[in-house]
Amino acid sequence: MGALALLNHVLNFVAPALWLAFMLPWLGRFFMKKRPLAHSYQAQVALIFIILVVASVAGLVLFGRDGKMLTYVALALLGASTQWAMHKGWQG
Repeated sequence: MGALALLNHVLNFVAPALWLAFMLPWLGRFFMKKRPLAHSYQAQVALIFIILVVASVAGLVLFGRDGKMLTYVALALLGASTQWAMHKGWQG
């Protein structure tokens, strides 16, 4: 596998995590208006992205391949839970 093919695979592997990491804090500002944000937008994106990439890798290791629906369910639940925790003011 060449370098460009490897880069393509890695980017496609982290794409769902990146998309959710950018969308959740943005949507959280609309749906959770009355609660103060615990972190800046960039910090929220970074934290959610790291957690979701770890979940994607865990799904890859657990199931032996990526793209399983249970992994995507875990991404959605972990991302939403992290965003909720940051809106509640939890810092970890």
